[in-house]
Amino acid sequence: MRKVAFYTLGCRVNTYETEAMAEKFIKNGYEVVDFDDFADVYVINTCTVTNVGDRKSRQMLRRAKKKNKDAVVVAVGCYAQVAPDEVEKIEDVDIIIGTKDKGKIVEFVEEFLKNKKKIKHVENVMSIREFEELEIDEYQDKTRAFLKIQDGCDKFCSYCLIPYARGPVRSRDPENILTEVKKLAENGYKEVILSGIHVASYGKDLKGIDLIDIIDMVSKIDGIERIRIGSVDPTFFTERSIERLKSITKFCHHFHLSLQSGCDETLKRMNRHYTTSDYRQIVNNLRDAFDDVSITTDIIVGFPGETEEEFEKTYQFLKEIRLAKMHIFKYSPRKGTKAASFKEQVPEFIKEERSKRLIELDKILETEFIEKHVGKVMDVLFEEYSDGYYWGYTKNYIRVGVASEKDLSGQILDVKIIDNRENKAIGVLKEVK
Repeated sequence: MRKVAFYTLGCRVNTYETEAMAEKFIKNGYEVVDFDDFADVYVINTCTVTNVGDRKSRQMLRRAKKKNKDAVVVAVGCYAQVAPDEVEKIEDVDIIIGTKDKGKIVEFVEEFLKNKKKIKHVENVMSIREFEELEIDEYQDKTRAFLKIQDGCDKFCSYCLIPYARGPVRSRDPENILTEVKKLAENGYKEVILSGIHVASYGKDLKGIDLIDIIDMVSKIDGIERIRIGSVDPTFFTERSIERLKSITKFCHHFHLSLQSGCDETLKRMNRHYTTSDYRQIVNNLRDAFDDVSITTDIIVGFPGETEEEFEKTYQFLKEIRLAKMHIFKYSPRKGTKAASFKEQVPEFIKEERSKRLIELDKILETEFIEKHVGKVMDVLFEEYSDGYYWGYTKNYIRVGVASEKDLSGQILDVKIIDNRENKAIGVLKEVK
């Protein structure tokens, strides 16, 4: 039996697509093994959001051949899409597939094994209008499942390559989504995470349906007890959309609203279509609507032209709105984006200083958020065991550990939060639901 190994970089959509590709191989008689093991085929699902993503993609592509010099090495995904010529120069790579036709990956591998000729399959994604179905029957994770419902982005933020890597907005047919969710529920999954490249755009290319409609439809499927959504454009959350979400009891009150900067001048250069005042209002509206809401975000430091004064505005804004968690990224110039040609690029040492300041602030805010929940009883969906505890997440995405002699994996249980240890919530079981 041939063996195949995968390495996934980047977002939840990539995670979903890797699962789907793995299933294609399994159905064709392959065994999936760990990436560090000996395999006949190594698939690296690449990322190009940052220079770090590019570099890590190249590293993993080179590492694969060291495990087995005769292995077939496949570069697939966003980095392969936007820089196919760069990837082609890596001698160890045998097959290059962009962001289209991942579902044909086994066919490409079989073709290579037959002809021993390098394959480069990278199409112009800007002309794609159809959502590529990559259905998954059997997930590796048995508690919650990522579900890709949307692809593409048409926002063209000045720092971002993703619209060029993924193409225009395409939404998955709602019937196909519901069919897959029903299958997941039948197989014991309790939580689904609806993901996309710009998931708020779901339905934009369909008639009479949007993201909240599909959340509502999924919520009516028996067996599914929790629904989450991936990162969402803040402007999606109007008063009307928030009001509609309030009526969906299975919806988890965790919102990842990418801010990117807390300074209006910087946001304008980024081509983000909101102001800090807009963002603050959206955060306040969500907090008014959901008592236990958790709001997390992404921040870019050192964007071209970001002065000390602009950074200070971001710092103070974040200090004031006090979000539950922040993911801090240092700006990375991406060739082909507008921001790469902007003057006043910020030196690396300044990016590093600003990043450290925000990481310190994030630790304070995360501690504050978790400690607000000490003493409360909350639902936890348990996923894994490590370091003497079963770990899982509350509906508002606090990671909680419980010491138990019984296997809690896959169960949703009432847990009383009793402590916060270095931003890890610790709880005790109350009763089985």
